[in-house]
Amino acid sequence: MPSLRFPVLLSALMAALALLPATSIAAEKFDGHWLTTQDCPAQGKMEELTRKIPTDIVGNDLKGAKGTAGEPGYEAITGHIGDDGKAKLDVNGILANRANAHGLFAHKGEDYHYTVEAQFDGDKGTGKRDTGLGIESRPCNFTFERAPGDAATPPASAPQ
Repeated sequence: MPSLRFPVLLSALMAALALLPATSIAAEKFDGHWLTTQDCPAQGKMEELTRKIPTDIVGNDLKGAKGTAGEPGYEAITGHIGDDGKAKLDVNGILANRANAHGLFAHKGEDYHYTVEAQFDGDKGTGKRDTGLGIESRPCNFTFERAPGDAATPPASAPQ
């Protein structure tokens, strides 16, 4: 009597392989070149700050940077975007201007870090800086826009 195990295993393997292209496309739907705009309104003694950050998304991993690494004025934004478009991004930088800092002891050259809760949908996204209790920071809004003509391309393994 022939074993039924092989046909069952073969069917399961074929079903799993059939799902791979759809999973691959979903995981890369935000990939491409983007422009991140950070907009922080003036607050107290802090001046208004608007910064444009070139950003790339690969495998739904976002990485953007502005300025020279290790120097005052440098800022990097990183994080992973979920398939649902939600992301918690990390912003790390080095303070360049005391007028953009909050706190009595903030000074040029000081490192800073905060997080951004973001939502991506198609070729756009929005985000807000986590201000905690609002004592140590000011609100900042983020917009994310895919570079014109840089629509996500399906991976080579996806059916055309």
